Amino acid sequence: MIKNEQRPLNFEKCPESDDELKKRLEIEKLIHKNIDQNIRFDVIVKLSLAPYGLVNDHFRRILWPQLAGVDVNHLGQAPTVDKLQYHPEYNQVVLDVNRSLKRFPPGIPYEQRIALQDQLTVLILRVIQKYPNLRYYQGYHDVAVTFLLVVGEEIAFAIMEQLSKTHFSECMQETMEATQRRLMFIWPIIKFENPELYQFLQNSTVGTLFSLPWYLTWFGHSLRSYRTVVRLYDYFLASPIYTSIFVTAAILLYRSDEILKEDCDMASVHCLLSIPEDLPFEDLLKTSSSLLNKYSLTLIEKDVEELICQERKRKTDEPLIVKRRQPATSNRIPIITQWLPNMLTAKPLIWTTAISIVVGVCAYYYNNQYFASGIS
Repeated sequence: MIKNEQRPLNFEKCPESDDELKKRLEIEKLIHKNIDQNIRFDVIVKLSLAPYGLVNDHFRRILWPQLAGVDVNHLGQAPTVDKLQYHPEYNQVVLDVNRSLKRFPPGIPYEQRIALQDQLTVLILRVIQKYPNLRYYQGYHDVAVTFLLVVGEEIAFAIMEQLSKTHFSECMQETMEATQRRLMFIWPIIKFENPELYQFLQNSTVGTLFSLPWYLTWFGHSLRSYRTVVRLYDYFLASPIYTSIFVTAAILLYRSDEILKEDCDMASVHCLLSIPEDLPFEDLLKTSSSLLNKYSLTLIEKDVEELICQERKRKTDEPLIVKRRQPATSNRIPIITQWLPNMLTAKPLIWTTAISIVVGVCAYYYNNQYFASGIS
């Protein structure tokens, strides 16, 4: 069973390295050179992708809106939470926001925490009220709280509004079909880079459940280090829409030796793929960028289509194979024998992925229910 426990964020500050200091001074100089603090978009992208990203939250408050295409001079005023309490998703959003207490800085005064919770609730509801075609999903609040903590309520709403129409639009559809299909993009990348690892993961039938919270929240739900989370957000804001898929592939490739030593079954592999805190994320982001440049989405999509076609053919051919293998007297055997071998031996790619998604969402929901009730 998936353990989707959300641990408290660690807000501890680390000593600044020489390279980090150099990067900070570089960004500081760029900002001071521009009276309106607007820096060329390609320059911000380059800074965000390079080691240490945008370095600190002071710079992020200035540069994240520019990366997201938000005009901070034209922001609307937020309504009060009371004006949104009749929205159909209000109760669910409040439940999730109440469960996100571990994502707030420790030791903040009670009044400030309550104010942040209300701001987070309003931020989320404003987006889905403005765009009725977008559906709230559990994990959306993990993304929203990160932007709220860094840039404040009004700018966070403007950024989430933009991202909901672009980066997270597939996650906010009526069904999980688009998300299910997108997560399958992991497999061609692994297959091209490490065929042995790809075959092992397919044989294990682990599916894509392990990567679901990574994709839905830009890793914000799964990581404990605030410093790492905001560094990843620098990278994702400056990258193409589906970049988290390539970061996921980079993590799997980095851990390939460790994975291949594990027992080849779903439970063992799934437990192993819980994301460690000590991953070298700067190196992984370099790998991700290299993979992005190496493999086009068109190439990956073509391979995913082939995987889907192979699976459809297998599902079509398998009953005929089973029927040929049955003795003539098998007509007297209950119908269960016709599908039981399939259930026991088949390892369908799409079916595994679909089940993974559904189980992941359920596990995410029920796990949060337990934490909301104080059960550890």
